[in-house]
Amino acid sequence: MNYRKLIPVMLCFFVMGFVDLVGIASNYVKADLGLSDSMANLLPSLVFFWFLIFSIPTSLLMNKIGRKNTVLLSLVMTVAAMLVPVFTLDFTALVLSFSLLGIGNAIIQTALNPLVDSVMKGGASASTLTFGQFIKSIASFLAPIIASWGATTDAFGLGWRALYPIYLGIGILATLLLFGTRIHEAPPSQGQKPVGRQFADCFALLRNPLVLLCFLAIVCHVGIDVGISVTAPKILMERLGMSLNDAAYIATVYFIAKAAGSFSGSFIMKFIREWTFLFISIAMMMVALLGLYVGSTQWELYGAVALMGFGNGNPFSIVFSRAMAALPEKKNEISGLLIMGICGGAVFPMLMGAASDAVGGQAGALAILSVGVLYLFAFWGKGRTSKA
Repeated sequence: MNYRKLIPVMLCFFVMGFVDLVGIASNYVKADLGLSDSMANLLPSLVFFWFLIFSIPTSLLMNKIGRKNTVLLSLVMTVAAMLVPVFTLDFTALVLSFSLLGIGNAIIQTALNPLVDSVMKGGASASTLTFGQFIKSIASFLAPIIASWGATTDAFGLGWRALYPIYLGIGILATLLLFGTRIHEAPPSQGQKPVGRQFADCFALLRNPLVLLCFLAIVCHVGIDVGISVTAPKILMERLGMSLNDAAYIATVYFIAKAAGSFSGSFIMKFIREWTFLFISIAMMMVALLGLYVGSTQWELYGAVALMGFGNGNPFSIVFSRAMAALPEKKNEISGLLIMGICGGAVFPMLMGAASDAVGGQAGALAILSVGVLYLFAFWGKGRTSKA
């Protein structure tokens, strides 16, 4: 293991976590601009919509310019996304920023996991990817803290938007460090095929039952992830009458718990089977969901959100490594296809916002989350016995 190469790559996982600021940002934008739940949830949906468009092209781009250069492209776009809100809170400008963030994140999430495989010389196991998710979670749980601090102190004269220049600096650092790191990559397996044929080969993988199961599991995992970060503060405000600045910290609780789940999972999976640990993680999420339905005190709701975060810290890496191990000769294509499943972060918030507006409360949003958790349980039962 070459730590001089691994450290810049792990910093890129931190930049990957920038995407999770959209949950708390959408709540502040809703308050600042007086938006409905449906309109406010459109912003995180817009971010994750781009995964549907750019994931497969990114997997093909890696075959042309390599994994490292593809990650560098994503970092540049993410830096640009952090720059726009520093100057304006205009809704159109925020749409541009969220779009750039979504496109950049779609590219980095497609290219970074295979790049780790290059750095680790084929050792990108579930535990290694889980540690990367832990690094990503640090950026995720810091975002609500920085936003709330900025809102209460009017830091830099930007209020909650103070998180943007801070993350901008980190993004620039990650770009420079990765640019200066030499990484040997294996030559692409199908670089001579026409682009149309490569697209067809990627989507043809969905005919594989295991790949399809994994794709839908990623859709649900990310949908739950984004849905909780958007909805948890609203549940506190609805049931306990808390202000947004106070309620924002529950998103931090979720991401801290998720980071703890990812960090501990990277070690636990060295001693127990991945699929056993996946069952334990999903069971935690089901208990947490029940707590969100019936919780009526701050500590009950905080506990439920923390349990949901801890449980949801590991499914991504387990599902991802399962699919890549099944078809090792198609790693770039599998990565692009599964990362396309992150569009679940667009689908779930839209459905949750519509359901909440329809029933007049966050119970509608929880009903949509329930579908995602139940599918993950069904995936555990089916995926562990399916073959590629």
